[in-house]
Amino acid sequence: MKKTIYGIMGGLLTAALVSSCGEDRSGEYYALITTQTWMYETMQKEYLYYQDMPNKKSLDFFKKPSDFLNSAVSSKDKKSGATFSHIDSVYVSARSTSQTPTFGFEGTMVRANNGSYGIRVLYTQENSPAYEAGLKRGDIIIAANSKKINSSDLFYITSPKEAYLFTMGKLNENGFDTLQTVQMPSPRIVENNNLYKSQVTDFGGKKVAYIMYNEFGNNDTEKLKELFNSLAVQPVDDIILDLRYNPGGYVTTAQMISTNLAPQEAIGNTFLKMTHNDIINRTDVLNFEQSLLANASALSYNNLYIITSGNTASASEVVINCLKPYMSGRLFQVGTATFGKNVAQQLFTDEEQAPMLEFWLTNSLLSNAEDFSDYYTSGLKPDYEIAENLKGELGELGTEQDSLMLPILKHIETGSFPTKDETEETPETASRSIEEKHYFNSSIDLKPKSAILE
Repeated sequence: MKKTIYGIMGGLLTAALVSSCGEDRSGEYYALITTQTWMYETMQKEYLYYQDMPNKKSLDFFKKPSDFLNSAVSSKDKKSGATFSHIDSVYVSARSTSQTPTFGFEGTMVRANNGSYGIRVLYTQENSPAYEAGLKRGDIIIAANSKKINSSDLFYITSPKEAYLFTMGKLNENGFDTLQTVQMPSPRIVENNNLYKSQVTDFGGKKVAYIMYNEFGNNDTEKLKELFNSLAVQPVDDIILDLRYNPGGYVTTAQMISTNLAPQEAIGNTFLKMTHNDIINRTDVLNFEQSLLANASALSYNNLYIITSGNTASASEVVINCLKPYMSGRLFQVGTATFGKNVAQQLFTDEEQAPMLEFWLTNSLLSNAEDFSDYYTSGLKPDYEIAENLKGELGELGTEQDSLMLPILKHIETGSFPTKDETEETPETASRSIEEKHYFNSSIDLKPKSAILE
């Protein structure tokens, strides 16, 4: 009955706009749905899953663009609560920046045995309110302004609108012990350093480069060039690329990083295939390009270790999947299975029909030189499985105190990973569920983005 009523009301609204007091007002009607009509027509031509789209008559074109898109996308364009096609920005007024005020730390939810919640600090950005207040990796926030943290507070705490007085805590067998309070400065726009940490350290008599990269940004080229240039002048034996918190980003940045990590024989060959729908009937091929090498020649090193988790997605998965055909026996994935996002989005804009709107549409399937792309369901599985114990001592990233580093250091020293008997595996170190993968605040559904703009 409700559907019938809504249909009648919709028809009455249309009739009123087309003929009010004998005046043709159809222009006003079409103006209300111009953006949504353009989106639908674009999807019919460019959308990877255009065949799954609902019939035009079944869609409500009066919904706002983001809601309209959610009603039109295929179930294949979603996973674990994330929708890959998205409206990145709808401008209602001119904006000076795409960033929003923040405290400048990444966190994840942890749940105590008594059912209470806390937010575990994974890392903080320099020159941020969190850094100035002394928050550090491993700290646990159990209350904000004297209100206990609940399971839905992660976004509001990491993307705040006001200053907070944090109550810090420590896990015990039954819940949290209360420690000190920390007054957070007001949130502000913080420049995120995607290349969070890089260092060369001696481990077991070998020089090992550790690189923690937390998002494939579109403006990271110069920093990455400096990194790879420095590795070229101080030769290393092995490289560890830490992508455990990296939800993805731009395909072109993944191409640049992968090219600099690839062996010399890969240069000039296929890096990534981006296959469009059968209407477009085209596969775009990106290569490991000589011009992308920071030092004009490939790095000389032995093994590449890539640290992953269920939050490792999109462009991060592209790096792993596309280097594998060229690094057999030299690329080792350590951690838990990745998220499993094997598609890319392309930006579509139209200032006349959709002014001030950025429409990122899933338009290609991502595969490597061997045409492998089948990791949507289970992600890319590790060679050595170990999960970060978010309830235990996290340890400084990239050191022997970091639990995810231990099997890698064992392999670097001996050539083999520890046996299960050599590792103390607790329920918290086992693979996490799909729901827990989204306890991080990073937004998987916005990545990766194709840098081919139209």
